[in-house]
Amino acid sequence: MKKIVVIGAGAAGILAALQAAKKDDNKVILMERNDRIGRKLMITGKGRCNITNVADLPTFIKNIPGNGKFLYSAFRNFFNDDVISFFEKIGVATKVERGGRVFPQSDRAVEVVDTLCKCLYDAKVELQLNTKAMKIITADHKVTGVKTAVGQITSADVVILAAGGASYPATGSDGNGVYLASVLGHTIEELHPALVPLETDLDWVKNLQGLSLRNVRVSVFTEGKKSAEMFGEMMFTHFGVTGPIILSLSRAIAISLSKRQKVFLTINLKPALTPEQLDARLQRDFKKYAHKQMKNAMIDLLPHRLIPIILDLAYISGEKPADQLTKKERYKLVATLRNLSVDITKSRPLAEAIVTCGGVNVKEIDPKTMQSKLIDGLYFAGEVVDVDGYTGGFNLQAAFSMGYTAGKNAADC
Repeated sequence: MKKIVVIGAGAAGILAALQAAKKDDNKVILMERNDRIGRKLMITGKGRCNITNVADLPTFIKNIPGNGKFLYSAFRNFFNDDVISFFEKIGVATKVERGGRVFPQSDRAVEVVDTLCKCLYDAKVELQLNTKAMKIITADHKVTGVKTAVGQITSADVVILAAGGASYPATGSDGNGVYLASVLGHTIEELHPALVPLETDLDWVKNLQGLSLRNVRVSVFTEGKKSAEMFGEMMFTHFGVTGPIILSLSRAIAISLSKRQKVFLTINLKPALTPEQLDARLQRDFKKYAHKQMKNAMIDLLPHRLIPIILDLAYISGEKPADQLTKKERYKLVATLRNLSVDITKSRPLAEAIVTCGGVNVKEIDPKTMQSKLIDGLYFAGEVVDVDGYTGGFNLQAAFSMGYTAGKNAADC
C-alpha cells in the first residue's frame, strides 16, 4: 500500500487527492489547516466560482503570463473540457458566459465545494482538517513523512504540496507552502501580488470612487516607455484603480514597482475614435448645446461625475459657454480625453491579491509529472508553483490541471 499525503485542500489539492485515490491500494490523506476545504474556491468569481474558460490551448497559454508554457503537459492531461465533464458527472451543471467563462449553473461556489467534499468522502480520502503541515520530512533526498504544527508525524511515501501562495491568507494561503519547499532546497521566485488593485496619490481619482468605465484603453508606461496596454472595463476606488483590465495589467506593474521603477497609466476614454473623429464629435455636441455651459455640454459624452475633472485637467472652466470654446481649447480637451494620466505609487498588498506571482521555480519541477527534480516523492500543484494567469477561469484551470497531473503520477510512481 502506498501512502500519499496531500498538503492543502484547495482546487489543486482536492483534484490531486481524488486522482491519487483512484488506485484502491493507495491510502490518501488530505491535510487542510482550515476547518473546511476550498476556502479560496468559495470566493472565486465573486462567490460564483469561475471554474474554467472554454478558450483553446494557445489562448490559454497567452492568458497565463506567469510561465504558461510550463503547463502544456498538464493541460494536455486535463484541460477545460475535462473539467466541465468532471463537474457535470459529479452533479454540478455548468454554463458559459461572456468571455468564455464557465460557472456552475447555480452561480454558487458553495455548491462546487460541497460536491467536491462529498467526492472526497466517496473516494475514501482521509480528510484532516485544522491540521497545518510544518515540515516535510526527507531522508537521502526522498520523502518519508510530514510533521504537523502539533508535532504529529505522519509517514508518507509521497507528498503533494498544494498549500497555495500568499494571497488571501485568511483562506489558508499564507506562504507556508512556499516556505516548506524552500527548506527542502527549492529555489523560490520572489512573491509579488498579481491580479491586484493599484494605488495613486491623485485626489481626483479618489473623488471618482465607485465610477466604472467601459470600453476604455489603458496603457502602462514604465520608466517613460509604453510596456503594455489593454482594452475593457476599469473602476476608480478610494485608493486608486481596479477592475478587469487593471487587475490583468497589475502583475507586471507590481514587479516594476518592486524595482523602484516609475509607472504611470494613461486612459483613453474614447479609443474607438481617432483624434479627428473625437474633435468632430465634440463640435457636434457643442453645437447641440451651444447655449449651455461646458459642464453641461458634455453630458452625452461622459459620466456626469467625470466631466468637471476632465475640464479641470484640460484647464477649461466649467462655467464657460460651449459656443465660446476656442479651437486650441478643443484640441486640449481631445488630448485629455485620449490621455488621462494616472501616476501609480504602489499596488495593494499581496494579502489582497487574487493570486500570487512567484513561488517554486518551474525549472525544478518536471512538467510532465509535477514531481520535484530535487526530492524523490515530492510533487507540486497549484499556486505554490511560480505560475499565474489573468482573470477568467485561467488560474483555477491551471490549479485543476496541475492537481490532476500530480495526483495521477503520484499514484502511478
